[in-house]
Amino acid sequence: MDPDYLPFHPNPSQPAFVPPAGAVDAHCHVFGPADRFPYAPERKYTPCDAPKDTLFALRDHLGFARNVIVQASCHGRDNRALVDALRSAGDLARGVAVVGPDISAEELQAMDAAGVRAVRFNFVKRLVDATPKSVFTGIAEKIAPLGWHIVVYFEAADLAELTPFLTSLPGTIVIDHMGRPDTAKGVDHPDFDRFMTLLADHPRFWTKVSCPERLTIDGPPYDDVVPFGRTLVEAFPDRVLWGTDWPHPNMKSHIPDDGALVDFIPRIAPEAAQRQALLVDNPMRLYWSE
Repeated sequence: MDPDYLPFHPNPSQPAFVPPAGAVDAHCHVFGPADRFPYAPERKYTPCDAPKDTLFALRDHLGFARNVIVQASCHGRDNRALVDALRSAGDLARGVAVVGPDISAEELQAMDAAGVRAVRFNFVKRLVDATPKSVFTGIAEKIAPLGWHIVVYFEAADLAELTPFLTSLPGTIVIDHMGRPDTAKGVDHPDFDRFMTLLADHPRFWTKVSCPERLTIDGPPYDDVVPFGRTLVEAFPDRVLWGTDWPHPNMKSHIPDDGALVDFIPRIAPEAAQRQALLVDNPMRLYWSE
């Protein structure tokens, strides 16, 4: 583990908010254990181990029923830890993989059988090396027969440059963490308006209203992030997802309390119908609709 890397909370609080039955944590990770699933040589950070059993125990502790496990950059294109967790969880988990241009149809079919339903394209420059956009286009063509969607991760400053490419991709596109807005600028800033316009103009685009712990400037309880999440939930109630982002990779400011993150949900989705869509209906439609 990197010396400045913060491990996940060892004893998260019991949230006051009780998620609706069948709730899905739609963005979380598994890391290692490294002696069984080594981290990628090209990684930009080395996390602490965060194995599947710990994730599943957290799921139960927080009152969730299912997980969507997302491949993170520290494991690169080696999806073995992800697939192992999916096979252990059975129908209680789905996955988002990271693959290369040389992935075969047989490998994709095996991941599909394990529960993978999407690929992730990472454009965050501090986390991954630059990849030619033609590579992503080729991967999108390969996954199309499986009906998978595409998850994209970028920072707000890069959205204007990325928009023509993102809108050229086929199928459903899910944007991680509200497009990582600069919360100091406020929801009325042109940067966030650009993100809202992208979603409004393209009904096949979704977003995760997750990661207040990454977006905050003020710190817990993340008051400065609430307006962003609430604005998106109100504007696009059938195209939002939520996730813990456990074990909060590469966090260096503070150790998030996952129970407190769950208690953030009713602040951005104050109505029961909004929470039902955010936590149950939307993720089930996207990941469990076979």
